[in-house]
Order: sequence, then C-alpha cells, then structure tokens
Amino acid sequence: MGRVQYRKKANRSKRLKRFFLLSIVASFALIGALVTLRVYAQIVGAPIVQVPISSVFLDNQGNVIGDRFKEQRRYWVSLDEISPFISQAVIAVEDQEFYEHHGFDYSRIASALLKDIKAGRKVEGASTITQQYARNLFLTHEKSWNRKINEALYAYRLEIFYEKDDLLEGFLNTVYFGHGMYGVEAASRFYFGKSAKDLTLAESALMMGIPKGPTYYSPLVDEEKAVNRQQLILKLMENEQFITAEQRERAVDEQYVLKTEDSVVTQKTAPYFLEEVWKEATDIVKKKGHRIEEGGWTIETTLNRKHQQVAEETIKKWMPDGELQIGFVSIEPKTGYVTAMVGGKSFTESPFNRVTQAKRQTGSTIKALLYAAALENGFSPLTYMKSERTIFTYDDGRREYEPKNVNGEFAEHPISMAQALAISDNIYAVKTLEQIGYKPLQQIIDRFDIDMKIEDTPATALGTPEISLLDMTKAYNTIADKGIQKKPTYITKITDSKGNVLYDVENEKVKEKKVLLEQDAFLLSYLLTGMFDPVFNDYSPATGISIRAKQTRPYAAKSGTTDTDQYLIGFSPQLTAGVWNGYDQGKQVSDAEAKQVTKQVWIEFMEQVHQGLPVEPFIAPSGVRGVIVDIETGGIATSACKKQRLVYMKEKDVPTKLCTDPTLKQQTFEESDNEDTTPWSIFPFSFFGE
Repeated sequence: MGRVQYRKKANRSKRLKRFFLLSIVASFALIGALVTLRVYAQIVGAPIVQVPISSVFLDNQGNVIGDRFKEQRRYWVSLDEISPFISQAVIAVEDQEFYEHHGFDYSRIASALLKDIKAGRKVEGASTITQQYARNLFLTHEKSWNRKINEALYAYRLEIFYEKDDLLEGFLNTVYFGHGMYGVEAASRFYFGKSAKDLTLAESALMMGIPKGPTYYSPLVDEEKAVNRQQLILKLMENEQFITAEQRERAVDEQYVLKTEDSVVTQKTAPYFLEEVWKEATDIVKKKGHRIEEGGWTIETTLNRKHQQVAEETIKKWMPDGELQIGFVSIEPKTGYVTAMVGGKSFTESPFNRVTQAKRQTGSTIKALLYAAALENGFSPLTYMKSERTIFTYDDGRREYEPKNVNGEFAEHPISMAQALAISDNIYAVKTLEQIGYKPLQQIIDRFDIDMKIEDTPATALGTPEISLLDMTKAYNTIADKGIQKKPTYITKITDSKGNVLYDVENEKVKEKKVLLEQDAFLLSYLLTGMFDPVFNDYSPATGISIRAKQTRPYAAKSGTTDTDQYLIGFSPQLTAGVWNGYDQGKQVSDAEAKQVTKQVWIEFMEQVHQGLPVEPFIAPSGVRGVIVDIETGGIATSACKKQRLVYMKEKDVPTKLCTDPTLKQQTFEESDNEDTTPWSIFPFSFFGE
C-alpha cells in the first residue's frame, strides 16, 4: 500500500515537473513569438494606410458641384469633421473596449469561440475596429485562416504605429455603406444630403447600422431592418453611457428623412464643364509631379452657379424637341474664367461636347476677325464699298464665286463697314477680303491663337473655315478685353487630400498677350454694337433687331448663319457668351423656330446674368473720337440728314465734310418694310464713353 502511494506521488511529481517545464517552454516560446512579432513589425514598418479618395469640385463660391471617383466614392474627413454620435455609435456596436485593447479583444474572442462551438458553426465575430480597418485597407472578406492571420498581423502593426484616434478615423473613412459609398462622409451625403458633421443622433445610429450588412440594413433596401438595428445601437449607446435614456427616446421618435434623390453626390452640376475641368486638372497635377489618380484633390473652379443655371434654364425654354443640338459657353473678359458651359442637350445621352470638341463652319462670326484685319490695313468704320451682285474670280481666274445675302437682295449703293457688319452684308465682306488679301486674315487668326487654316477662296470671308465654339468665343473675349488674349481657364486652385495647395492661379504666371491694338479692339466693339441698331436697316434689317426689345444695356455681338449652323457670339464689358445650334449630322436648319434659338438664348442669358450689375459702357481709348455722322454719306450729320449715328474712328479718319456737302456721293433710299421705328435714342449714347 505504501509502495502504491509512493508511486502515485512520484508520478504526480513527474507530471508537475513536466507541466512546469512545458509552461517554461511555452512561456519562452510565447515571449519569443512576441519578440519576433515585434521585431517583424519594426522591420516591416508602419502599414501604408492611403486609400483612393474621390476628388471634389467646387464652384467659384466654394460650394460642392460634383466629384470624380473610380469604382468607389470616398471622401476623407478628420474625426473633428464627423458628428461625435458616429464615433460613439460605432464603438458601442463594434468594439466597446476599443480604447483599452491593443488590437485584439481576447474576452470577445473567447466568448465568440464558445458560441461558435455550441452552435457548431460561426455565429458571432470578434473582430475589433482595428482588425476591421486592416481588412478594409489590405484584405478581402474571404473566410480563411490565411486571411485571419494576415488580418491579425496588420492589426498589430497598425496598433504599434498609429494612435487610437487615427485608427478610428481611418475605419470611419473606409467602411462600406452600400450603393458604392465608402466612408461616413460619402454615406452621409448619399443618404441624408448633408455632411457627416451635421448628422443627428438618430441619423448617426441609422447609418452606423448599415456596415454590418449593407444588402440587409440599408434603409433603401429594407427600412424595417434598418430601423430595428438603429434602435439596437441606440440602446447600446445608452448602456455605454454615451447618451441618456431621454436622448435615446427622442432619437427613436425622430422622423429622419432620406434625401438620396437630391444628395450632393447625385447632383449633376455642369457635367460638360466638369469634364473640361478634369482634363485641365490632369495636366496641372502632372506638371506639378503628381498623378491625378492619387485622388483626394479639392479642385476650385471658375464656375458661376447663377450663370450655369440661367444658361440651362434658358436653353430648356427655347430648344425645340427633336435632334437639334446646342453649345453654350460664357467667359469673363478680364480673367479668362469660364463661368458656364453647356455642351449639348443631355450629357447622359451624349457626352460629346459641342463647345470644345465640335468643329463647324463659323458663318458670319468670322467677320469680326476679317474686319480686325481690315482695320489694320487702311479701312475705317466709314470705308464705303458698293453692295451689288458681284461675280468674283479666283484661282488665277479659273474659278468664279457669286456670293448672295441672306434674303437674296443687295443694297445697290455704297455702304460703310459699320453698316455692312450691322446687316451682315456678304458682298462687302468678300470685297474686303479681296482688298486686304488672305495673308493678313490668316495672320490675325494665328495671333488670336485659333486652330483654323483658311483657304484662298472668296467664300472664306463668309465663314467656310471650321472652328470650335470655344475658340471663336475666345476670340470675341479677346476683343472685349481691349485686345488682350487670355487662355480660357477652368481652375483657380487645387489642394491635395492633406490640405496642401498644389496650384493657385494667383501665383501662376498667367499667359497674356496683346493681339490687337486697344484702338482697333474698341472700334471692333463699337462696330459689333451695330447689329442691334435700327438706324442701319437697309435692304435687310440689322441682324439683332428681332431681340432688340429685350436689350437694356450695351452689347457687342455678331450672328452667324450657314445652312447647318446658327451662331450668336458677343459681349458686354463684363462677360462674353457664345451660342451655337445645329444638328450633329450636319442637317440643314430650316425651321423658323430653330433659327431663333441662338439669339433668344443669348439675349435672355445676358440680360438675366447682368441684373444688378452696373451698366458699363465701352470706353474709347485715346486716339479714337466719336462723331455723329450721316451713315448714308459718311459726312458729319446736320439736321438735313435723317440717318444719324454716333460713329467712332481713329482721329486721322474723322470726316471733315458735312453730310450735305455736294461732293459726297448721295444715294436715294427706300425705307425697308422691316424698319424699326422706335427711336434709337432710348439707348443713349452713354453706351460708349470717351
């Protein structure tokens, strides 16, 4: 008996020694593993936590007008830009010991294992916020031991190298909320149409219930399940003493409103404009040594929301149903800033931009450039040539060209450049081109930095060369800015995801060049006001008479017409706007209603966007003088001459003879049936200034 007890005691002693030795070995192994893990973490270093982030576009007042993203819509916001209810909700429901553990909640792991063993399947997870953040950044949601081990390693490294608030911020900016939305800011804008910092307690709890299963708990998928989970989270927040019972009850009763239809991220403000912004931003960022694909850019643009809205509403009002298309752009003369752009009737149906991508015949809008060349080559606003049926020969006399006017008629008497431009006389234009030659016109086009090569044919004077609406509007904008050319600009500032300014237009050397003398630029502006002046009516009315009744301030403009294209491009001292309409297939624009689109859109846009702005005159520079003349003879007006108008010209060109001087060639005119009898004096001469 004693021997048996001795053996038992000896065996127990051996087991204790073995257990003790195993414990020591296990302890050393654990310590070794921890040391190895720590050394591994130190060698590998901090995990890179950068994720693709959406880039945001702002208008000229700093309001969000759109974004750009790849497959995932993300915005990165700091913790102080997130409602505190969001952080409280996620800790309450996902990881109540978040600020105490070091990446792993061992008690939750043990509890989850027991429940899984009892159920015979996986029924509860135990991942901490850090582990979930690691999975969001580096891993898939594959259920495997390999993924879990990698998740643990990444979580450990994250805990070593980053503060708890950094990890919480990162998780909130990477967690998936369904419908393509990643992070609380994108989700908040999508579901509630507001920033995450403005979410209420009820909204925060509802939204933080979604990540557990976006296909189940999104309020857009199953509102009942979403609300049930919201109430569970509110109860957990109360248990964790983040909120009081009274706050929870108020949140339960709160009537939240989903605003996905008008959320910031679903709005499509100026899509054609934003495409051009993205192209310009890509170039700018590349020149600064970065890649636009990095994302997270905040791009401040030149878009004026009022201008864009007025343009879109006016186009909608005047565009007929059917396939007729339109292009519209407005630019500030003093800055070159593009303030509005519409590249077609529907970006969704056709992203092709008729402002920047389409090249069409210019029609009579080219006459502004033609007469700019004429002013540099001896012409003045009172240079007279006869408008009559004329056959022009070219190509060394081998070919003939017979231009006609829109109504098929001719003045049959000499008319001035001022009148020819006002009524868009084609005979005068072709004669001008013949006199000055093709080279001066091409030189003007090249100076204006326009991508257009003209052919040595008389039809060039009437706008057969093709050009984009943006290029031609840019040319008129240069005239508006006293002959100083500025590149059309879409972006004023670009900031990266950390708030560092990468580009600021105010610090850049903006390319400006003088392409016209200020005197010539002013004379062109003056000549282009003639299209609204009934005193120039002749065999055909001035081309802007149909919209003159809507005009309340001075504008300089020119219409253009071909069989397939309709234009109106013009400016005030404050703003330039260009409108085109036609068919993509190049069909003839024949409907009378369609032919009025450009004029009506242009005048209504200009009138609305100028409301509240001071009426600015076109100021004559030194060396230019205004004289009231008789437009029929070009002589200084007296009471004996009926058709009087203030005409500006260079000092050397000012007439010295009276309109009654017999040496001036006199003509007999019949009043046109289209004569506007409203006296021009309702638009005072203060439209211009010395």
